[in-house]
Amino acid sequence: MQDDNDLYEEIEYHQSASERYFGLSWAKLFIALILVIFLGVYIGVLLFGENSLEVLFQLEEYEDYLISETDRLKLENAALQKEYFELKGLQPDGNLE
Repeated sequence: MQDDNDLYEEIEYHQSASERYFGLSWAKLFIALILVIFLGVYIGVLLFGENSLEVLFQLEEYEDYLISETDRLKLENAALQKEYFELKGLQPDGNLE
């Protein structure tokens, strides 16, 4: 039993702190840390950058506004055309409303 404890103590003595706590050497820990940082920056840009999800939602909202504005203007145009034809004394060819 004493030999096992001595063996564990010797292994712990030769391991670095990163190997002891994270199971990785310093180089692997540094690479993992860099990857996590780059991944975080990438996700941040993806969510809040110039071509982000937030911009996509704003553009979809603007598209809905433009569609509704187009429909409103078509109805207004039809009413004005009807009024124009009535003022000229002509009958419209089709139902414009």
